[in-house]
Amino acid sequence: MAEERELILKLGQKITDRIGVKVTTKDPEYWGLAGVITDEMAEVALSMKVRAPATAPQIAKKCGKSLERTEELLQEMSVIGLIEYNWENKDHVKQYILPMFVPGCAEFMMMNEKQVEEHPELADFFENMSRLPLEKITPMVPLGGAGIGMHVIPVEQAIPATQQSVSVEHISYWLKKYENKYAVGACSCRRQQRVRGEGTGEIEGELCIGVGDMADYLVETGKGRYIDLNEVLEILQRAEDNGFVHQITNIDGEDKIFAICNCAPGVCNALRTSQLFNTPNLSRSAYRASVESDKCVACGRCVEFCPTGAAKLGQKLCTKDGQVKYPQAELPDAVKWSKEKWDPDYRDNAKINCYDTGTAPCKTACPAHLPVQGYIKMASQGRYMDALKLIKNENPFPAVCGAICNRRCEDACTRGTIDEPIAIDEIKKFIAAKEINEKDRYIPKTVNHEGKQFEEKIAIVGAGPAGMSAAYYLRCKGYPVTVFEREDKAGGMLLNGIPSFRLEKDVIAAEIEVLKTMGVEFRFGIDVGSDVTIQQLRDEGYKAFYIAIGARGGRMAGVPGEDAKGVMSGIEFLNKVNKDEEHMKLSGKTVVIGGGNVAMDVARTALRAGSDDVSMYCLESRDEMPAAKDEIEEALEENISINNGWGPKEIITENGRVKAVVLKKCTSVFNAEKRFAPVYDENDTITIECDNVLLSIGQQIIWGNLLAGTKVELNKNGTAKADPVTYQTAEPDIFVGGDVYTGPRFAIDAIAAGKEGCVSIHRFVHKGHSLTLARDLRHFIELDKNNLDIEEYDNAKRQRPGRKSGDAASTYRDLREIFTEEQLKTEASRCLGCGATVVDPNKCIGCGLCTTKCEFDAIHLSRDLPDASRMTKSEDKLKKILPYMIKREIKIKFNKDKK
Repeated sequence: MAEERELILKLGQKITDRIGVKVTTKDPEYWGLAGVITDEMAEVALSMKVRAPATAPQIAKKCGKSLERTEELLQEMSVIGLIEYNWENKDHVKQYILPMFVPGCAEFMMMNEKQVEEHPELADFFENMSRLPLEKITPMVPLGGAGIGMHVIPVEQAIPATQQSVSVEHISYWLKKYENKYAVGACSCRRQQRVRGEGTGEIEGELCIGVGDMADYLVETGKGRYIDLNEVLEILQRAEDNGFVHQITNIDGEDKIFAICNCAPGVCNALRTSQLFNTPNLSRSAYRASVESDKCVACGRCVEFCPTGAAKLGQKLCTKDGQVKYPQAELPDAVKWSKEKWDPDYRDNAKINCYDTGTAPCKTACPAHLPVQGYIKMASQGRYMDALKLIKNENPFPAVCGAICNRRCEDACTRGTIDEPIAIDEIKKFIAAKEINEKDRYIPKTVNHEGKQFEEKIAIVGAGPAGMSAAYYLRCKGYPVTVFEREDKAGGMLLNGIPSFRLEKDVIAAEIEVLKTMGVEFRFGIDVGSDVTIQQLRDEGYKAFYIAIGARGGRMAGVPGEDAKGVMSGIEFLNKVNKDEEHMKLSGKTVVIGGGNVAMDVARTALRAGSDDVSMYCLESRDEMPAAKDEIEEALEENISINNGWGPKEIITENGRVKAVVLKKCTSVFNAEKRFAPVYDENDTITIECDNVLLSIGQQIIWGNLLAGTKVELNKNGTAKADPVTYQTAEPDIFVGGDVYTGPRFAIDAIAAGKEGCVSIHRFVHKGHSLTLARDLRHFIELDKNNLDIEEYDNAKRQRPGRKSGDAASTYRDLREIFTEEQLKTEASRCLGCGATVVDPNKCIGCGLCTTKCEFDAIHLSRDLPDASRMTKSEDKLKKILPYMIKREIKIKFNKDKK
């Protein structure tokens, strides 16, 4: 055990602002200093008064050291971060200050990167000193913070011009006050969390701006660099774009600040007071946000960026009991406050998206949780490009999904309880088609919060919807991304597994072209595992892998005769047709086994490939069939017969070729637990003569040698084992998504998985970041459609798109038209506008970020709490706290007596 150092104990006791604490060697005030401060430095510091400026000669006289030695020590202590300095005196002489721990030396020490790497305990030291002094005092702090810490300052454009404001509430005021005296350095809080292993994906970067003499201090001690006003404004804008909260220091009164911070929710020690302690008075601005429900379309952008979880999605429609009443967080103004009132899971709870009573069913039901109400409203206003951008926040392939989505949003649509659901997919298809036909297409920005590219190379294996979605969002974050694809084109099953009459190849190509323009690199004709291994790619510098090769293999039935000529899996058949429509032909009679969407595609393609007659046989009853209703209807319109309740027993062959298929009666498909467990009557059979049998009874993943040499484990069905939230496998740098994790699903499921893969990989490649902490789990709840009071609505009928001329059964072209503009507006008017954001005023800190994300002018700040703009010197904090504390105690007693 190290020997107790008396001078360090005294120094820790001197600086701490924990009330009534006798510092020991077990306290952070001691061990936070002991590793970096020498006893000689402690002697100098102990000769100084806390927050009282003194020149080097004055300090030398008090500590009894020579001026030369004192200046050497003061310089070393400044670099370490124990002290700061300025020239704020009439003679402009350099003077040194021994600050408090926070704001002060604990965070200055964190700014010295090399020092922190050598002494990681400084991260725990900073975390403790930003939390422990506040645990007892925070509930007693009045609006304005009483000169204790940091103060939220709103996004300037969010401050209403119609309301009176004071100068200190404007960033521009402070920038003008410290004109031409700015420096930028890394964020202490982000670094602290990264070193502690509790990073939340917010990379420390250069985000904290020192002003005035603090700028000189940062540069001269190696903690920052000078910047001009233009770069300051760029940093502030990037901060707002990324959802970071502007805060200014609030310990020097109304005439002085020394920093403007751009704070990350869930990371910032100052914002923690509003969340962990549930005591927003310490840091909130004078403003609070509120929503104009009539304008709100529940797109969720404000919710996504709200730093405290004050904004959540709720419903706009009235229930049978009237308007929904939403809960508000309890405040300590008139209530005894203790740990039971804290929220230890505040980082995760701030990411809860909606109230328990639910929100719009369309957003809830969509696997990617698209802002359906939002893009419908924009489309109705003719804002097509804005609508597209809104969609692409969640789905980079709206044209693809407009053609093939299984429309779970429409199945859930509230309008369907009145007449018919909104034609959501047709509206999306119209928006996407508008953009595809534009000369200048929407290309997202590809930079991160630092305004430059990340260096970590990411490899995507598989150019299907999951892989390309991950590539898109990783590229948006500024990563160098390479997609490896064994085929000679991108698209995966979109290209090779879906016939052109449902999804034209030029539609796929157009949306993939956006990725190429963004800078995503595609390397075709490379089979990872055979042509190059995962380890070889690691050796080339790739830091993480997202494997999304899809389920490209078709399953066979395992019945006699299925190896005969003329028998093929449906997936193989579709692949061949998609690669060569002109020459892949069938003749005679074709039997398709299966009842899902793929089977429908196979049957309809077989007709176009030349079959004289196509019939389908599946286990399920018509009501149980997994195929979409519209696909069943289209197959029937093309005279494809659908026969329910039959499964394959044997394929009869002649001279090695299929002659007929024997089918047996299926008496039940699912067991009592609703699991697939078909039961047959082996004696009840039929024999169907045919020339071709196409088996569309499932898909399988063909791994090849891809996973050789890795620790990735597989399930019995061939899917990869991975964490259900992060998609990380047993090999830490390998993530999976899409069909290789879930088994065969729909494109929109894969797209949603790709975005989540991006979130995980971003956190993984930066050491010290948790894959789950403060992660948005994208959990939405559907409102109760059976408890709505809907009296007024547009009574227009659901619109149907037209069809191009031609015989559908004889062409591979997609004959479906898109809506006309008139149809689009008519259909958009049918939307009931179910959802809306609701803001809890007790959790809102008035940062204004929500207003910058709203595209509908539906959320605004109002200056409800003018007292919150008071700025106080730290030395005067008790003058502010004591009167408020007395008033609060009276309120508490009154409430107790009342009860």
